[in-house]
Amino acid sequence: MDPVAVETVVQGAGDLSLYHLFWEAGWVVKLVMLGLGAASVWCWAIIIEKLFAVRRMNSANDRFEQQFWSGSRWEDLYLSLGVRETTGLGAIFMSAMREWKRSQDAAIRAGFQGVQKRIEKVMDVQIQKEMGSIESRLLFLATTGSAAPFIGLFGTVWGIMTSFQAIANSQNTNLAVVAPGIAEALFATAIGLLAAIPATIFYNMYTSDAAKIGARLENFADEFSAIISRQLDERV
Repeated sequence: MDPVAVETVVQGAGDLSLYHLFWEAGWVVKLVMLGLGAASVWCWAIIIEKLFAVRRMNSANDRFEQQFWSGSRWEDLYLSLGVRETTGLGAIFMSAMREWKRSQDAAIRAGFQGVQKRIEKVMDVQIQKEMGSIESRLLFLATTGSAAPFIGLFGTVWGIMTSFQAIANSQNTNLAVVAPGIAEALFATAIGLLAAIPATIFYNMYTSDAAKIGARLENFADEFSAIISRQLDERV
């Protein structure tokens, strides 16, 4: 092989850094890379935020259940929780107790019919609020996990087409001509996978966590509703 050609190939291979690949790519591939990079950053922000949110929710639920089933009076628990922000099971309990207190006077005058249904409805609404907070922005993780590889593939296909056009125009199939364009194109797919893989993994994990939290909230609401039903029956 001609020494000059060998030197050209070595120099071309040495320029295949990530920085060089980005700046030498076409504008379409650059837009794809920037979009996927921004999506990856936002996904990691969501992943970290949800990690702390799920931990806070589980810790708050554990503390509340320990207090609730310890035999404390509802009124004392209601007053102690009323001075701070509640979440999860505590928020459901507080919403039920507020509705219970609002309904007491009317229940004494007109009977207790309808009181339990209103309390159950209030708890259902609060459960939806709590689950909405936990599940918010998970759709972005799902969308990124499913769409990012295809967006990266689009950038790769476009980059390879541009590379073939450059080869045809130069009429030179030397590695120094072919390698940079192919590497730039494949870099787009790599960024797409870099965004999609953690998004998919953590979406599945947080979806499972949200389902467990939702089941826990529903079970407590059912148990609390049964306790309220027994107390109402005793007053009739």
